[in-house]
Amino acid sequence: MTLSITTLYTLPLVALWFPLWIRVSSARTKADCWIGDNGNKALLLTIRHHGNFIEWVPFVLVLMILAEAQGAGSAWLHAAGILLVIGRFAHPFGLKAENVAHPMRYVGNGTNLLAVAILAVALLRIATGI
Repeated sequence: MTLSITTLYTLPLVALWFPLWIRVSSARTKADCWIGDNGNKALLLTIRHHGNFIEWVPFVLVLMILAEAQGAGSAWLHAAGILLVIGRFAHPFGLKAENVAHPMRYVGNGTNLLAVAILAVALLRIATGI
C-alpha cells in the first residue's frame, strides 16, 4: 500500500519545517539560550512559530495516514492536505506579538481545524460504513 496523497502534502511541510527549525536554532545561538526563552520575546515568538507547526502537523498527518490507509476518497484527503499546507504556511506570518488578532493567524488555525474536521468525518464514515 502506498500513501501517495499523504506523501504529496508531507513534502511541502518538510520544506517549511526545516527553516522554522533553523530559525529557532539560530535565535537560540544569538540569544545564548538553550532551554526556554530567558524572557526574550523575539526568541519566544520564533519558538512558537516552530512549536505551533509541531503541534498541528504530526496530528493531522496521522489522521491523513489513517484515512488514506483505510480507503478514504482522494477528495477528502486532498481537501485536508491543501488546508493543512495553507494553514501551516500562513500561520507564521500571522503569529505576531503586536497583533494577536492578525488575519493570517486565523487562516492558519482555521484551515487546520477544518482539515481535522474533514478527516474526522472521513474516518467516521469509514468506521460506521455511512
